[in-house]
Amino acid sequence: MTAVISLNAPWLAADTLRLPEKLQPWLLEPASLTARLKAHCQQFRLALLAETTTELPDFLWPCLPAISGACVRREVLMSCNQQPAVYAQSWLPESSRRQLHQLTALGEQPLGEFLFQFPDLRRGPIEVARLQLAGTTAGIAAGEYWARRSVFSVADAPLLVAEVFLPAVELL
Repeated sequence: MTAVISLNAPWLAADTLRLPEKLQPWLLEPASLTARLKAHCQQFRLALLAETTTELPDFLWPCLPAISGACVRREVLMSCNQQPAVYAQSWLPESSRRQLHQLTALGEQPLGEFLFQFPDLRRGPIEVARLQLAGTTAGIAAGEYWARRSVFSVADAPLLVAEVFLPAVELL
């Protein structure tokens, strides 16, 4: 099963680009994006779109270079006030899954609510890209969207998180 939105794009360090003014605070948010979304909307909802075990695609190897074997790819759509706001995709390697087994049972609980409770959570640099979506899928219209990604680590167990910012974010 292919991902709703492909992350195969040129990614650059966030501090090397001129970012859209309305999206810059969202793209550069160092804390929990879930908490920021919840603070900006009256009604928050997370829908689990897919959770599958699959091989890490070649284009993501630079993000998780020491990983071999399968990963759990989780895809969610976060909505504010009934408007899709952020599509998120996470990649949890098998080695990390053994250490962070709770991540495979989140269901519709936001990953950020779980991750940001760890005092030893580390986050790598934020990279940004413009992602193309050719056709409407999962309620997301075709278009070009800004996205960010970074590698998190808890107790030396890495996972990759990418977030795609949909037009509703600019209205928050």
